[in-house]
Amino acid sequence: MPGMSGPPPPQAKEASYIAIPPAKPFQPSLRYPSNHKTIYDRNLNRTKTTEISLASFAYLFNTLITYHHAKSGSVSEIESRLNRAGYPIGIKLLDLLLYRQPPRSATRPTRILDLLQFIHGTLWRALFSRSADALEQSTSKKNEYMIIDNEPVANSYISIPKEMSQLNCAAFVAGLIEGMCDAAGFSTDGVSAHWAGEGDEMWPGKTIFLLRFKESVIEREEAIKAGGGG
Repeated sequence: MPGMSGPPPPQAKEASYIAIPPAKPFQPSLRYPSNHKTIYDRNLNRTKTTEISLASFAYLFNTLITYHHAKSGSVSEIESRLNRAGYPIGIKLLDLLLYRQPPRSATRPTRILDLLQFIHGTLWRALFSRSADALEQSTSKKNEYMIIDNEPVANSYISIPKEMSQLNCAAFVAGLIEGMCDAAGFSTDGVSAHWAGEGDEMWPGKTIFLLRFKESVIEREEAIKAGGGG
């Protein structure tokens, strides 16, 4: 009723807070050199003409083969693993090599022959300081092409036991080629490495890299030709 005072309202309890300590600054686990620059700070053209020790490559590549051999149960599985190891490198190499080309010639391949000549010449020279030995097209299947290397570096320092004589460690390079083809927009049904055979006494390690382009790539190529693209 008016004029009558009731009991005072209960006092709200003061909320208690716990102070949150400031976050610690991120400490990367990588060790930086004294100038605080890493490999990512280097100019991409700085190592354009630098050659890597062949002994270092042979040691690392042998280690890679030993690793995949231990995890594989057959020759085909070893080659498949080596192929997959080379694939992502090929994807990255396309942009790197195009970046290092002179401005007037740094054009992305848009035709099958342009891509194959880029691999046969530019890629091989960047990796092995020389061009591949031959580039051929199958006479029976229009989607098959062959890049031939008489003496692949990937097989030069590999000792293969007799029971695994079919193993071709250049499958690593085949995966690299496949990655570059996919990155350029020329999908394949696979790129494989094959021994040329025992008939060539001069080049016993001669290897054929067989590229099988998808039918959609061949159809696109024919459509460009039909449209007057050459």
